[in-house]
Amino acid sequence: MKRLLLFILLATLLSYKSQAQFEQIKDSVVQLYGLVMTSDSLKGIPAVSVVIKGQNRGTITNDQGVFSIVVLKGDKVEFTSIGYKPKLIEIPKDLEGNQFSVLQLLVTDTIYLPVTIIKPRPTREQFERDFVNTKIPDDNLEIARKNNNDATRRILARTLPRDGGEAANYALKQNAQKYYSAGQTPPIGLLNPLAWAQFIQAWKRGDFKSNN
Repeated sequence: MKRLLLFILLATLLSYKSQAQFEQIKDSVVQLYGLVMTSDSLKGIPAVSVVIKGQNRGTITNDQGVFSIVVLKGDKVEFTSIGYKPKLIEIPKDLEGNQFSVLQLLVTDTIYLPVTIIKPRPTREQFERDFVNTKIPDDNLEIARKNNNDATRRILARTLPRDGGEAANYALKQNAQKYYSAGQTPPIGLLNPLAWAQFIQAWKRGDFKSNN
């Protein structure tokens, strides 16, 4: 009986403690929303990174510079964007309520790049030699053209595995040939002109060549 009373007492205390922790966490959650604008022209800045400091969590502003994110009281939120100085704010720990709005202004950051000096080739002959020997990477159209030539397609057909549709069609074709001659002697393909034409074309393509 004493053990039962002790168990009930411990369960009651744990439930009260869990409820208190839940209420504490619920009270510390804040919905942070606001607008990020330029400090000189007051225009919304799109694609600004809004990241909670020390956590791998954040969001970005929309086309008008508006954002919304869930944070905790006491969190530090950093605003970063290319061409602007980063800005760090802290959510007040004694904030009343669970919503906090901010109008954040970012200052333009001037970045000075090192000087680049462009020099011509010493002679015309050297320029022509380098221009002719320069390798230009293939674009998507050229890559597609190379992948569609006969040699590449034959290699891909022999090496790539068949998908489900191709395997099913092949099995249905084989079964259809078996059913065509079911109950009788299968026809001999030596006298079939279509079979000979397919054999000659496969021989010309090199389908029977050894891969070794």
